[in-house]
Amino acid sequence: MSVWGLVIETTVSSGDRKHVEACVVAHVHGSRAEALAELERRARSYAPEHPRSPRRRRLLREGDGFLLVVDGAWQSFATRFTVAELLEDSAADEPVGQVEEVEDVDDVEKYADGVPVKPAWLGRNDLS
Repeated sequence: MSVWGLVIETTVSSGDRKHVEACVVAHVHGSRAEALAELERRARSYAPEHPRSPRRRRLLREGDGFLLVVDGAWQSFATRFTVAELLEDSAADEPVGQVEEVEDVDDVEKYADGVPVKPAWLGRNDLS
């Protein structure tokens, strides 16, 4: 099962001090589609700090996420929402991305109708 990071890159400050900051706001365990659905939910409800008086808000879908452009009275501010597979995390309790060995399908004990006696998911520790 993959772990996906939900990343938000947003414009902070204004004028000459305006810059972009990024942060991982959540992790999703599951499929990329599940992670994108959660990311879209967050993008639709996101309320950026700037501009203070928004005039127009546009949410656009792109390859791995979304782009929110909010026009203010004088400037536009952008927030990028990206889903990315987590490959390494130095603060994780256990290594990310370790692949458990999967039994060879031909070596599995099966009933006469071909159904395995022991389900493949039984005993896995990565399922909730």
